[in-house]
Amino acid sequence: MQPELIATGELERSIEALLFVAGESLSIDKLARLTQSPHVDVTRALAAIAETYAERGIVLREVAGGYRFASSPAARAVVETYLLPPKTTLSPAAMETLAIIAYLQPATKAEIEAVRGVNVDSVVTTLLDRRFIAEAGRREVVGRPLEFKTTAEFLESFGLRSLTELPRVDFDAPVELALPMRAEGPPLVVDAGLPPGEPPSIEADPGDVPESPSIETEVEEVPENVPETGEPATRVEVAHAGPH
Repeated sequence: MQPELIATGELERSIEALLFVAGESLSIDKLARLTQSPHVDVTRALAAIAETYAERGIVLREVAGGYRFASSPAARAVVETYLLPPKTTLSPAAMETLAIIAYLQPATKAEIEAVRGVNVDSVVTTLLDRRFIAEAGRREVVGRPLEFKTTAEFLESFGLRSLTELPRVDFDAPVELALPMRAEGPPLVVDAGLPPGEPPSIEADPGDVPESPSIETEVEEVPENVPETGEPATRVEVAHAGPH
């Protein structure tokens, strides 16, 4: 591009028109090819456009590895009023699934379910419909399951230029779990005077132990000359007595 053309703003107008009609972010490489201009001139033109639109309802944003026009954050309330009631938020389950795919991509449903512990068929379908994720082919394992990855719409929606801007997560860091305290009850008293390693003894109050009933037996000897009648030679009578 000739310097005089840059001075007249022709390059800026061309880039501005391309950004306006494009349905996706346009990289500097693509803008340079479309306008047949050096990368340096395209970069300067983008900076000028960004400065021009800085205080307007439309601003130039760098997202998903390129540039595109977007509504100003200052006009968010009125834009949401126009766009609603269509659903613009994701459920907690969808956000969890999207985060798993973003960090593990390409990820299969089995891998997502292994992390979440529940079936994710409906959630994955929702994310596909919202174009936050897309199919990334099939994994070369038994069953050849589908793999999923995030899309440019995901980056744009979360204001990311690339996946490298995702918050860092240390998967190997120990996680402190909040365990519930034991239920309230009588205090546990341990004799601190015992030698180390010797368990405390438990002494019961004699008054707390009921007496067992005594058993008395009486044995009556049978004379030797008693004829056989099929009965045993010795008869034992057991009498139950109460406590003494």
